[in-house]
Parts: sequence; structure tokens; C-alpha cells
Amino acid sequence: MSADSKVQLTALLRAALKSIAPELADTPIHLERPKQAGHGDFATNLALQLAKPLRRRPRELAELLLAELPRSTLVAATEVAGAGFINFTLAAGAKTAAVRVVLERGADFGRGPRNGTSVQLEFVSANPTGPLHVGHGRGAAYGASLAAVLDFAGSDVTREYYINDAGRQMDILALSTWLRYLALYGVDIPFPPNAYQGDYVIDMARALREGHQDRFAGFTAEQILAGSPGLPLAERKDDEAKTQREDHLDALIANAKRLLGEDYHFVHGFALNEQLGDGREDLEEFGVHFDKWFSEKSLFDTGLVDRAVAELEKCGHVYLQDGAKWFRSTAFGDEKDRVVQRENGLYTYFASDIAYHLNKYERGYDRIIDIWGADHHGYIPRVKGAIAALGLPPEKLEVTLVQFAVLYRNGQKASMSTRSGEFVTLRELRREVGNDACRFFYVLRKSDQHLDFDLDLAKSQSNENPVYYVQYAHARVCSVLQQWGGEAAELRAAQLDLLENERELALCARLGSFPELVQNAAADYAPHQVAFYLKDLAAEFHSWYNAERMLVDDPALRLARLALAAAVRQVLATALALLGVSAPQSM
Repeated sequence: MSADSKVQLTALLRAALKSIAPELADTPIHLERPKQAGHGDFATNLALQLAKPLRRRPRELAELLLAELPRSTLVAATEVAGAGFINFTLAAGAKTAAVRVVLERGADFGRGPRNGTSVQLEFVSANPTGPLHVGHGRGAAYGASLAAVLDFAGSDVTREYYINDAGRQMDILALSTWLRYLALYGVDIPFPPNAYQGDYVIDMARALREGHQDRFAGFTAEQILAGSPGLPLAERKDDEAKTQREDHLDALIANAKRLLGEDYHFVHGFALNEQLGDGREDLEEFGVHFDKWFSEKSLFDTGLVDRAVAELEKCGHVYLQDGAKWFRSTAFGDEKDRVVQRENGLYTYFASDIAYHLNKYERGYDRIIDIWGADHHGYIPRVKGAIAALGLPPEKLEVTLVQFAVLYRNGQKASMSTRSGEFVTLRELRREVGNDACRFFYVLRKSDQHLDFDLDLAKSQSNENPVYYVQYAHARVCSVLQQWGGEAAELRAAQLDLLENERELALCARLGSFPELVQNAAADYAPHQVAFYLKDLAAEFHSWYNAERMLVDDPALRLARLALAAAVRQVLATALALLGVSAPQSM
């Protein structure tokens, strides 16, 4: 059973519809796969759709449609169910035909034709202020899998990482590195609690000293702290204390820039390159690749931020208040207006985001997809509002949200705060459970659903571990085919009509549904559907494997069963590859 079966069945229903109601011949026909096997292979609600315009009972219309349905070897049985649904059971030959198609097309089975749609997919885009943590890992796995699914379904996908290499967070990282560097030379300054705390900052400071000795030293604590409001007591958590801590940090950054001069840019660039390089390496090892790394700083260097804000002003969407420029985002559904340029002349993050999306539109993509953390939900109206204010179609931009995964180790929830340094890195997680478990577990839920990452389960070699269960199915087929020792060409000539028991036909039907599954996963931006499919396919294979012998004495039946097993192996490998998971030949 394949997508072709669905197309043929739709054509049969269309012919029946033209016969009983030619005036409604263009009515959309929806065919769904019933959740319960006893309801057949496909079901349609066409009779219920026709009931109101034709003023007849749905079950009566369903019977009429079946009476006019052209005869076809595709359909083995039909029934009218419930309020007027029509269930179709396909002939065995329509299901087993999928095996031969899989074996003929190999890794291209399920691949859609190129549809001419260009897609820009931006994901991860974590601030390069520290190692990637397990929360970033979910966005990386989801984005990479979605890109693979979209590409396999027929789109031309550009995978992009937006580098936040401008702005205050990078200044904080540069300052944090410099203060740790100065400490190596005995400069005793209380380390700001709102600076970056992790050991990786100390490691960067040591590398800075090893490579450049005392080039950035020679300053006193008094010089560095000059003009600072000082730090409030650590136990103070009120808003005033928080503001004072941020003012203290800003004063230290200003002093660092003044004291270091041009050397500040070197320290800034050093910290950026160290963390960006670490992130790139981590993602590459994770099997997550990008076609383009886009610099936020380039938006300022090319004047695009200036141009974007000027264009909004020209269109009357920016106003001046208290010395700052505000975008009138409430006119586009946002809860309040947003500052794009502060009273000191510096642009906000929002201004550079507007410019970045303007750049995306000007590159001419058909679809633009942003993958953001779920905590950025409120950011969507203002970005889409700015796009609309620039006279561009906001519907071209689609934002998919990803809930951060929560890692549990020994029943304890792990903290993941980059500023405090108390986080579990993606690299640590990968080294502990492996890339395959990480990639698979991360896409086991819809991206916007909460995900608890069960570390103990991910490391277990049991049927309860879904990635182990799926990979074991692939390895089992490899083992059987190795025992057989024949040639692939023999399998393509197998008598598939010998596959006739219930488990075999269910497996064939599952294989045939793969092309449709790929298209649905692409349309819904839902690679978790591929993970669910893999679990179902593996479960049906293991059930069949445990119930039937493959290497039977009958040569024809043996070849037919081996052909089915080989087709299962191929689809398992293809689907696993879409999720960035390996397909081992032995386990």
C-alpha cells in the first residue's frame, strides 16, 4: 500500500461522486488512516460532507457512493460505519506491492519530487556566551530533523545559524573573561554575580594569558571599579538591588573598553571565537550542520539596521518618546509598543531582529521558518508586526516553538543556567548516552510539548528504550540476511503474493504508508511523526519476527519473507537517517 493507493482510491470516489451528484464533483475528498486496524486501511467522511447540500442522510449517501464506486482490484472490501463513514480494506496485492517498490527505489523510497519551494530554516542561534546545554540540544535535534524531512519531502532547504555577536551579552562575556584573566595576575575584584560564572570562562582566561602573557594586564582594581555604584549585599533580591548590579556591570564594561582601547576588541573577539568554535564543533559532532552562519554584527556594518528603522519611521510606525524611538507594535497586535533605539543612540535587540528578518525577505525565500524557545512566544507578534509595517507579507514567516528539555539524572532535575555556570552541557549528555539516543529522545514529543529526558532509559539496552528497540530491528534483519547470504536481485524477484498472514500484510501496509508519512511530517513541521512511525514499524517487525521463521525450507516463501525483511530494513535506515540516528548492522 502506498501513496499511489490513496490517489487511486480518491479517483474511484471522485468517479462515484460525479455519478450521484455531478454538481458537487469538486468537493474535497479526505481519506484518513483509521486508528483501529479493524476499520480497514482508509476511511472517508465524504458522505457526511454531502449530507447538508444534498439534504439526505449520510448513511444513505454512503451506500449510494459505494453502489457507484467503479470496480477495482485495489479494493478488497468496503463498509459503511457509524454516522456515515466509509471504510475501505485494500486487496493484499495492493499492500505487498510496496515491498517491491521499496527494494527498487532503495534509499529514495519515500523521497518526494522537488517542489521548487525554497525554505530558510533558522535554528539553535544560541548566544555564543557559553557551551551549548541540553536545552539547546533539543532545538538542534528538532531543527536538523525538520530540515532533513523538508528536504526529503521535496523542498530546497537552507539551514542557518544566527550569530549574536553584537550587543551587551557579548560585552558581558568579554568582561567576564578579562576579569578572570586579571585575577591570574593578582588583581582582586569581587566577581559580579551577573557575569558569566562557568569554569569555561576561567579556561578562556588561562588561554588568553598563555597566548598573550600580560598584554591585557597592568591595571589596578581602583581603575577597573572607577565610577561603579558598587555591588549591593548578596542577600538583597529586590528590584533596586538588581538594577544596581546591572549598573555595576555596565560600569565595568565601560571601564574595560576605556582602559583596553583597541585591545578590548581583541578580547571580545577572542571570547566570541572560542565559544563560537566550541559550539560549531559540538554541533558538528552531534550531526547538526548549517549551510550559513549569519553574523548579527554584519547587520550594523552594512547599515541594514539603520535602513530598517528608517523605513519604519518613513511609514509612520516609529515615534519619539523620552529621547528613545519606539515602534508602534500595538497597532499590529502586540501588547505594548517596543523601543528600537534607546535615548543613548544604541539600537535594541529588537531593531537588529527586524533588520535580520528584512534581510531574510530580501534573499527571496518562499518560506521562512524560525525555531525559537517556547519562552519567546510573546516575541512573535512584534516581529510579525514589524514585517507587516515594512510592507512585507508576515504570513511568509512561520515560527515554531521548542520547549526546553529537562534532564533528570538519578531522579534529580539538573539546572541549566548559563550565567551561573550550573548547567549540563550538550557535550556531556552526548558523551554519557551517545548521539543516537540524544537525537531520538529529543524528537519523541511535539516540539512545543514539555520533554523530560530520562537519562537512565536512554542508556538502557531494553525494549523500553525506543532507540534501542528500533535499531535492534534493523540489526536483526541484517543478521538474517547475512545468514541467508544471497543477492539483492533475487529479493526483487520474490513472489510477494505468498505474504498473506496478518502480520505480514500489516508490515507491508506500514511500509507503503511511509511516503505519505514524510509529506505529513513536512507539512506539519513534525519530525516526531517519523519517530512514532519508526516505533510502530519496529514493533510490527519484532512481532512478526518472533511469530514466524524467515529462513524456512520452502525457497519461494523464504525469498518472499526475506524480501519483506529487507524492505523493512531499508525504510528503518531511511527514517532513522532523517532523525540523524545511525542504523547499526549488529548490536
